Amino acid sequence: MELVKKTNDYSIFKKKNNRFAVKTPRGAWINGDKKAEILVGEKLITVSIPKKVEEPAAETAEASAADSADAESTEVEAAAPAEEATEEKAE
Repeated sequence: MELVKKTNDYSIFKKKNNRFAVKTPRGAWINGDKKAEILVGEKLITVSIPKKVEEPAAETAEASAADSADAESTEVEAAAPAEEATEEKAE
């Protein structure tokens, strides 16, 4: 690994596969969001934020509303035969 930059808080290395590693002065490796923040701050990488697509969310809401409507109609249909059986016993 090649040392790219060394500060008092961390050292940045470049691996053979052109990715970066960040290490603290105590020897602990930094990973995840903290590593990404450091590399973006040093302008070694750029992070793209995915765009939120509204259309699938709207379709999902419509689908869940349709599912709940189907469930309610099934409950009503299931309750109807039970009421008929109760009426037959009463007669």
